[in-house]
Amino acid sequence: MLYFVGFNRYADMKKIILLLLFFCAVNIAKAQKTAVGPIEQKFTTSLCDCLSKLDQTTIKTSEEANKAFMECFMAQSDLLVDLAAERNVTMDDGGAMNKIGADIGANLLKQKCSAFIKLAVKMNDKKKEDAAASLSTSGTFKRIDSKGFNYIVITDATGSEKSFIWLRQFPGSENFMGLTTKYTGKKLKVTWQEMEVYLPAAKGYYKVKEIVGVDVL
Repeated sequence: MLYFVGFNRYADMKKIILLLLFFCAVNIAKAQKTAVGPIEQKFTTSLCDCLSKLDQTTIKTSEEANKAFMECFMAQSDLLVDLAAERNVTMDDGGAMNKIGADIGANLLKQKCSAFIKLAVKMNDKKKEDAAASLSTSGTFKRIDSKGFNYIVITDATGSEKSFIWLRQFPGSENFMGLTTKYTGKKLKVTWQEMEVYLPAAKGYYKVKEIVGVDVL
């Protein structure tokens, strides 16, 4: 969600993906929702169908699992705008989009989407490897860009801007889900890891710096 200029259709989609992945690691079962609209059900079913078609014997690492999940999720992106409309929310409402992500994750469990559950285990494997691969960059918080996905932008000592993609929930992420003006000018330490994401518009994979933690210094 970082270096892409052509993601104008997918505002805040990253937040949904993040929450789905986070749900696998923690308490997805706690997400409760009484009614499921027809578009939400279609989205959930289509996502499960896509995941069920994956050959999971070829998916060995958490990176491969995340990539496979994101491809299936992005394949349903045309439904996301309609789903937001069904909920009477806007795509730039981060809290509402997070709630949609939580509900979709819960729906996948409720309909016993075994492919999602199996993939979730792989998505959250090898945390030690991820930690070992993590790097950190310090700078001054400048803004959050929304380019299909959200990016936290900081400036270094020379004034050069550095952008980091926000894909999953990370320690401190709740601080940046609402108004962020209070952090303008404050020093941040962004812990990140490099990963590849699929860009449908370009039909290819691109390396981005995914946020795994943010500390206010």
